[in-house]
Amino acid sequence: MQSTSDIHPDPAVNPQKQRRGLSRILHATRYSWAGLRAGWNEPAFRQECVLALVLLPASLFVGQSWVESAVLAASVIAVMVVELLNTAVESVVDRVGPEWHQLSKRAKDIGSAAVLLSLLLCAAIWCAALWQRFAV
Repeated sequence: MQSTSDIHPDPAVNPQKQRRGLSRILHATRYSWAGLRAGWNEPAFRQECVLALVLLPASLFVGQSWVESAVLAASVIAVMVVELLNTAVESVVDRVGPEWHQLSKRAKDIGSAAVLLSLLLCAAIWCAALWQRFAV
């Protein structure tokens, strides 16, 4: 049987859980912007943002339909999302402790592999679209 504390968490633990409506949305938006600022401190994320500044507008010209343009743009955004998630994993692992541990290495390696796969997918999508658009 659940206790009252399971149903109604202590507001001091996480005040965000007590917010409703517009207040919750505004606070969540601030947290998201803080996350983007934190991501900006990572060189890989900055490089991907610069690449996105080129590729997102280019997706409008390379894509031959709105669907193709959307897929091209989504592949670029997906790389940035995976990079942010990888940074979050690395931050949590580093928070646990600086000493080497096999599970910490595994978590970081898996996050890195996710970024690599997203980059390869993005490159494959762009190569296929460019080939279709400009090959004779």
